[in-house]
Amino acid sequence: MPLHGLTVIDLTRVLAGPYCAMMLGDMGAEVFKIEEPTHGDDTRAWAPFQDGVSTFFLGMNRSKKSVALDLKTPAGADALRRLIARADVLIENFRPGSLKKLGFDYQSVREMNPRLVFCSITGYGQQGPKRSLPGYDAVIQAESGLMHVTGQPDGPPTRVGVAITDYLAGLYAMSGILLALRNRDETGLGQHVDIALLDAMTTALALPANVLFATGQELGREGNDHHTLTPYETVDVSDGLVMVAVGNQRLWHQFCRAIGQPQLDTDPRFVTNTERMQHRGTLKAVLNGHLGRLTRDQLIGRLRAHAVPCGEVRTLAEALVDPQVAAREMVVELMHPDLGPIRSLGNPIKLSRTPPVLDRPAPSLGQHTAEVLDALGIAAPADNDAGDGHGTPIGPGRSRRTPGQL
Repeated sequence: MPLHGLTVIDLTRVLAGPYCAMMLGDMGAEVFKIEEPTHGDDTRAWAPFQDGVSTFFLGMNRSKKSVALDLKTPAGADALRRLIARADVLIENFRPGSLKKLGFDYQSVREMNPRLVFCSITGYGQQGPKRSLPGYDAVIQAESGLMHVTGQPDGPPTRVGVAITDYLAGLYAMSGILLALRNRDETGLGQHVDIALLDAMTTALALPANVLFATGQELGREGNDHHTLTPYETVDVSDGLVMVAVGNQRLWHQFCRAIGQPQLDTDPRFVTNTERMQHRGTLKAVLNGHLGRLTRDQLIGRLRAHAVPCGEVRTLAEALVDPQVAAREMVVELMHPDLGPIRSLGNPIKLSRTPPVLDRPAPSLGQHTAEVLDALGIAAPADNDAGDGHGTPIGPGRSRRTPGQL
């Protein structure tokens, strides 16, 4: 596998960092998820649950080993230092300055292992007046300007329905880590990869930003319409909505033929995209009046027969049973030791010789602590009352013991 032999320490919680570490694990890296012993990653407590296990945690933490360490104790800190000494990558999403109090900030860690690639994922980055503020997707969506361009024209700014800033930051973090590793191949030295959710989201706003730079005008909310193209929007049909993407003049010619309205192609109000944008309301009325009697399948069949990009507006349940999703292995089944077979989303990176291997479901808290401590030469305490062979918790919080913590 591409990252076989790579050791990654995952000190992150919730989404952006765990997603990045999971993607590295899918590609063969050995990922140690370091968790606070009493409750672990915050998302372990997030509903809904499947037989007591958070479905959110399951979806973001496959391909990892869980090691429960209390970093505020000498034993826990020593175990992490030993891991760092032999690791290739460390990923963390603490607020800037927090790890320094524990002795695991970048300046301290690079003295332990100069080859280590140290990746920080935060809301606002390591510099600037907001560096110490917590980073949450909803807040970043608001502050980045994304919400300003999302929603209906006559409605309020709207949050995107998924934590898009976290996913973007996680992907940028993975890219930054791989770039730093490539540089290490040449120099022998690691470096600090600094990823901010705000930066990641800002890059995705290139179209409205460039319009603002060029004209001084801000694009507003357009709902399902496109800012500069039409018809590039949803069309009402008898049983739902169809998304149509007429992205150039050639597709406009094909679209008119596909819907049996060739006269629209020569109508002076619609002859070019400029005219169509000027008469968008009129064109919408014409199209909805003509196409409203068709079903989704009928309209899509006509459009695809003329190579016009289009698709059903689906529910998630409809989307995940698409044969194309199955063909791309984007829904996979993993065997969980407690839950049995569970479904998970696949890895979108397809490599011809060394594809990802998804065969390790998200671990239970501290599941691999004893295994990892043994490999580090640290003997498990003798007073093992956890009862499952994973090891015995020591340090603060012993009254709330989790199998396999230090």
